Amino acid sequence: MAKRTSIAGRTIATPLILSALLLAFALLAVMVGSKPFNQTIIDIFLRVILVVGLYVFVGNSGVISFGHIGFTCLGAYAAAWLTMPPMMKQTLLPGLPDWLIALQLPYWAGAILAALWAALWAGIFGKVLMRLSGIAASIATFAMLAMINTIYSNWEDVTGATSSVVGIPILRSIWPFLIAAILAVFIAWGHAISRTGLALRAARDEPTAASASGIDLPRERLIAFIVSGAIMGMGGALFAHSIGVVTPDTFYLGLTFITLSMLVVGGMGSLSGAVLGVLILSSLIQALRWLEAGVSIGTSTFAIPNGVQEIALGIVMVAILAFRSAGIMGNRELGWPKARPVAPATTGQQQPELNKGVSK
Repeated sequence: MAKRTSIAGRTIATPLILSALLLAFALLAVMVGSKPFNQTIIDIFLRVILVVGLYVFVGNSGVISFGHIGFTCLGAYAAAWLTMPPMMKQTLLPGLPDWLIALQLPYWAGAILAALWAALWAGIFGKVLMRLSGIAASIATFAMLAMINTIYSNWEDVTGATSSVVGIPILRSIWPFLIAAILAVFIAWGHAISRTGLALRAARDEPTAASASGIDLPRERLIAFIVSGAIMGMGGALFAHSIGVVTPDTFYLGLTFITLSMLVVGGMGSLSGAVLGVLILSSLIQALRWLEAGVSIGTSTFAIPNGVQEIALGIVMVAILAFRSAGIMGNRELGWPKARPVAPATTGQQQPELNKGVSK
C-alpha cells in the first residue's frame, strides 16, 4: 500500500497537467463564444476520451487493437436506447423490449450504463481474444469490429440497420465533455499505476521474465481490455449526444484509423502522448479545414485544394514513424519541472577537482 501511494505521489502530476491543458481548451472555447468553435472543442474532447481508452489497452499491453471503436458503437446505441423519447423509440426501434421503450434516462445516467454495457461485451470478447498475441490478436480485434458493425447494420428493429437513428438528446454545453475527458485521463492513470497495470507493462517489456515471475498475462490483458472498453463505451454515448444521430458506419474504419493515428503520433506507451496526439492532430485538422474553406486576406480569398487535409495527415504519420517511431512523447510522461541542484558555495579557495591528480 505504501509503495502504491509512493507511485501515485510521484506520478500525479501527469493527470493534473493534462487536465489543466484540457481545461485551457474549454476556457478558450468559452472566450471565443462561437458555436462552431465550441463544437470543435467538443469533438476534441471526444477524441481524447477515445484515444485514452485505446491507450489503456494498446499502450499497456503492446497489442495493437483495430476493434475498440466497436465498443464506441455499443455505447452510442446504448445511449440512444436509454435516452431517446419513448415515442421516437416506438417508431424507429419497435423491436426493443417494452420496458426499454418506456424508459428515458438523463444523458449522464445513460453514459454510465453505456460504459457498463460496453465493458460487459469487452469481457465476453476479451475472454477469448486475450489468449492471442501479436498479429493474431490484432486481426482478431478487427474481426470483432466487423462482427459488431455487421450485426448493427442488419438488426433493423433494434438498431435501425443502416438508417440513421435520430431523436437522441443533443448536448451543447462543453462541460460534460470536459468532465468525461478528465475522468478518462484519471481512470487511465489509475489503471497504469495499479498492480495490474504495472504487471501488464512488465509483461509487455519483458514477457519471458514476467511469465517466469508468475504474471497471468491473459488475465492482466483482459482487465485492461474491460477498462478500455468501458471508456470507449462512455465516449460512444457522449458522441451520440454531441450530434443527436447514430449510424453503424460512423463507428467503423474511418474513426478506427484516425483514433489509432492520434495514438501513434503522440506515443502509444504514454498517457501524455495519447492526449497530446489528439490536441496536436486535431488542431492541425481544424486549421486545414479553415484553409480549405477559404481565408480572406484583404480583397482576396486564400484557399488550399480539397484533400490537402488527408495528405498532410499522411505526411505527419510518415514523418513520425520515420524519425520518431515511439511518437512525440515516446514512453515519457509530463511532470513538474525539476529544480536544478545548487552548487556548493566556495570559501574563497578553489575547490580541488576530483581525479585531477595525486598531490605530492
